[in-house]
Amino acid sequence: MTVTETLADQAYRHVRAAIAAGELTPGEKVTERGLAGRLAISPTPVREALRRLESDGLIERIGPRTVLVAEIRDAAIDDLAEVEVGLRGLVARFAARHATPGQLDTLDEILDRADDLLILLKERRSQGRPPERHLTALLDTMLEFNETVNACAHNPVLIRMLDQSRVFTRPQRRELLLQRVAEDDTFGLERYTSHRALVRALRAGDSATAERIAIADSQGGLDALLGGR
Repeated sequence: MTVTETLADQAYRHVRAAIAAGELTPGEKVTERGLAGRLAISPTPVREALRRLESDGLIERIGPRTVLVAEIRDAAIDDLAEVEVGLRGLVARFAARHATPGQLDTLDEILDRADDLLILLKERRSQGRPPERHLTALLDTMLEFNETVNACAHNPVLIRMLDQSRVFTRPQRRELLLQRVAEDDTFGLERYTSHRALVRALRAGDSATAERIAIADSQGGLDALLGGR
């Protein structure tokens, strides 16, 4: 069974991530119609998303169809990140209980491809050649790994909760990753080996270890991306 994300869910995630990333700044005026045009959807799901964001304290309504981005404390963004990190750990816990042998083999195969891409990426950098194509392929491969771990949980309700709680949308996260790697070509490498450890824990059915690894990796990744606040 799959759970379909609504347009209101998508609008909520997009606006919340834009606020966290600083694309929408405190005090900035936002209209329902403007957001609807930006997201290429009708105003109705935008209206629902803004009601949720108002409840979260991320926006303040100043008119029937107009809001202001609230002055957000760093602690508020940290609260959002804590929810995402906790859910990623829970996904790993469920995956350790429910992953099939075929899914575990797929995770190892994905990491084999990622290892090959990482080698090529290092070679191109050492030769002074453009690494962008291989870097993009590596990011795509790691996204595939994460999505496969999600599938291993066999819990569509949990995955929907995770999708709704992401601090950054996938495009925003990719853009930030590319920026960080451009600034530091070793960015994220200290967490890369944790993926093999996670698969080992999943194979062993060790839900506690899988959860701990996933939480540490997710927390480290978000801390690094949010470090420029």
